Amino acid sequence: MYLIRSFSFRRVASSFLVFTAILASSNIHAEPLKIAYSDWPGWVAWDIATQKNWFKDEGLDVQFMWYDYAPSMDAFSTGKVDCVGMTNGDALVTGSGGKPSVAIIITDFSSGNDMIVGKPGINSVNDLKGKKIGVELGLVDHLLLLNALESNGMKETDATLVNTPTNETPQVLAAGAVDAICAWQPNSGQALKTVQGSKPIYTSAQAPGLIYDLMCVSRESLEKRRGDWLKFVKVWYRIVDYLNDPANLDEALKILAARDNVKPEEYEPFIQGTHILTLKEALQQWKPGEGLDSVYGSTSNVDNFNVKYGVYKQHVDYHGYLDPSLTEEYANSIATKTVGK
Repeated sequence: MYLIRSFSFRRVASSFLVFTAILASSNIHAEPLKIAYSDWPGWVAWDIATQKNWFKDEGLDVQFMWYDYAPSMDAFSTGKVDCVGMTNGDALVTGSGGKPSVAIIITDFSSGNDMIVGKPGINSVNDLKGKKIGVELGLVDHLLLLNALESNGMKETDATLVNTPTNETPQVLAAGAVDAICAWQPNSGQALKTVQGSKPIYTSAQAPGLIYDLMCVSRESLEKRRGDWLKFVKVWYRIVDYLNDPANLDEALKILAARDNVKPEEYEPFIQGTHILTLKEALQQWKPGEGLDSVYGSTSNVDNFNVKYGVYKQHVDYHGYLDPSLTEEYANSIATKTVGK
């Protein structure tokens, strides 16, 4: 009798342990993926998926958290979120501060939304000599400014840079505290609207590929929940397909414009200044190369910029910040389904 009871107890205990392990395993994935995003058209586009419940279609629990851009990176650095929308250059800056990430999606590259806006009388980059320029130092449009200056035979010291949070640049220009500002949409557009006679004198359309926009994941989360992040990639390309269908333009603009509380027709130029990459284009941009038509070449360029201008002291291994494998895996799954048909 004792042996039978002992055996039964062991079976019960064993079953309990298995059940506990399964429960613990499921709880690992009970937490939503936490995503920080900010006011950039290529990231506001995620609102399309949340409003249409496309994440639920994939059985994926996500929590999108809205921030200004710099605070969104701070939230990632302090572990409040698992993923954040960043430019390739700012990902390196965040990593140099102690929280390296890995990009799993290239959402877009800027093709006009980032710009230098000059007050009336400032008609070219050369007119910036000896003038004050409002820019958030160390962030992406600081890079755009220096690229503009160098392209016109000028140096950073030829002007006075005034460190200004990007979302405050329109007010600073309107107040006359600076002669020009560097900002991205919608801030650059707001400056143009607020300061009569102001104009863009240099934009990211003149340097395509200088600024790539990415979705960057913590390395720990990617390792533990790679399958969930693959679903995340799948949803992104559902958004891209939706945006590329002209029949969806009016609805898409309503969703995107609501985030900025502007009219849909006012938001349309923001989309036009953002080259959201198709899957085919993204696969091309993921290929290693030295030029700005490769995210690797672009990131090498910005790493050199960051060291040259003291954003951080030593070059980083930027290859570790870029992971095309999930995009490639998703692309292969699509190709397999097509062949199967």
